[in-house]
Amino acid sequence: MELKNINFEKIKKIYAIGIKGSGMVAVVEILKSMGIEIIGSDTAEKFFTDTVLQKLEISYFEKFSEKNIPQDADLVIYSTAYREDNNVEIVEAKKRKLPMASYPEILAKLFNGKYGVAVCGTHGKTTTSALLAHVLQLAGKDPQAVIGSRVIQWGSNALFGKGEFFVLEADEFQNKLRYYQPKSVILTSVDWDHPDFYPTFSEYKKAFSDFVKKIPKIGILMAWGDSRDVIDAVSHANCDILRYGFNKNNDFIISNFQFPISNKILNSNDQITQKFDLDFGDKNIGTFEMQLSGQHNALNAAAVIGMCHKLNLDMNLVREAVKNFKGTSRRFEIVGERKGAILIDDYGHHPEEIRVTLKAARERYPKKNIIVVFQPHSYSRTEALLHDFGQSFDSADHVIVLDIYGSARESSGKVNSKDVVDLINKYNPGKSEHIRTVDEAVELLKDKIGADDVVFCISAGNAFEVAEKLKQ
Repeated sequence: MELKNINFEKIKKIYAIGIKGSGMVAVVEILKSMGIEIIGSDTAEKFFTDTVLQKLEISYFEKFSEKNIPQDADLVIYSTAYREDNNVEIVEAKKRKLPMASYPEILAKLFNGKYGVAVCGTHGKTTTSALLAHVLQLAGKDPQAVIGSRVIQWGSNALFGKGEFFVLEADEFQNKLRYYQPKSVILTSVDWDHPDFYPTFSEYKKAFSDFVKKIPKIGILMAWGDSRDVIDAVSHANCDILRYGFNKNNDFIISNFQFPISNKILNSNDQITQKFDLDFGDKNIGTFEMQLSGQHNALNAAAVIGMCHKLNLDMNLVREAVKNFKGTSRRFEIVGERKGAILIDDYGHHPEEIRVTLKAARERYPKKNIIVVFQPHSYSRTEALLHDFGQSFDSADHVIVLDIYGSARESSGKVNSKDVVDLINKYNPGKSEHIRTVDEAVELLKDKIGADDVVFCISAGNAFEVAEKLKQ
């Protein structure tokens, strides 16, 4: 279905295939706020989105069947993970000649009609987009937003305000970027990823280059200026390019960075903040505090502050919003403890993400024994970035590698988790071991860990269950 033919005012009922996807559920939340009835389907596997859908009182089937699709559906929207060759409902919808659109096409229809600010990049886009939407909300701009993870202060991953701004975490996988027409963009990083879709780094980088060329001349492009690949990707943009980072040749410069140290469990009332100054040219914008750890999060905040500065927002409101932002789920999220050991869940699945997150963990817990439970995500990514994975755990004391999580994309490949373990041990003998399943990892750790330990679960799959089961 062509985007221009979609008129939400005439749509009464939508059926959503793959309704539990984080992006899909955010779109569903916005559509429901517009008075549209939604039902859908997905697998029985549990995600954070189950809670969101139940809170929204949206019913869904936990299996795919031709019989699920209602006769009076005005539109079928579907996750791009599903096609005719792997989903019977898509076959049935086409057989019935029902109007159909993919989730990113529907998202684009919503986003393109507003002052759309897209946050894109290999890393950091979830936290950065969530922080930007949070700041705009507290600054009274009443934005819409679609974020790839649950934002702790919202209890969901969407905002459906009535203001002019729409903040989007813009995913580059399958080049969904081609659907969006941004008015302004933050580009956080460019490191080769999704090799199953982008066979070379140059093709991957081109997706971002093509995207930023769409920003109008009067738009804003905030780009991480410490990265040569980011600067290369934005070099042909038609609007002004503003660079942020730690280096002195940036437009927005981070200085006086102070990171937090903690060797205790954090209770809900505890607040550990890191601080930094931000300068714009020869003018000091001020000192900013945030609850999130690590230089990478200072960079995420600098991008947001820079964007808000260019949008002429009140810097006192921006400063307060940055300080009270609690982050998103599955991003350095402390989920609890076991026998005094701190249990943390993180969504990292790329070597660079893992490296900077564990560096932040080491800064925060300098005297703790950091045990990582890592679950590689997708065979193609593990194969393409294998040697980088082998060198991304320097800040950890011990690394348990679970079997590769293929997700809906892949069922097998040319590498396995033992290959990752062998490479880690090549550089640090005895540091890593292969434990196949979540339950085996729980069994191994449950009686071993104590007050000297931090257990850091890293995956885009279900390794978070290790932390959850240890907590119980």
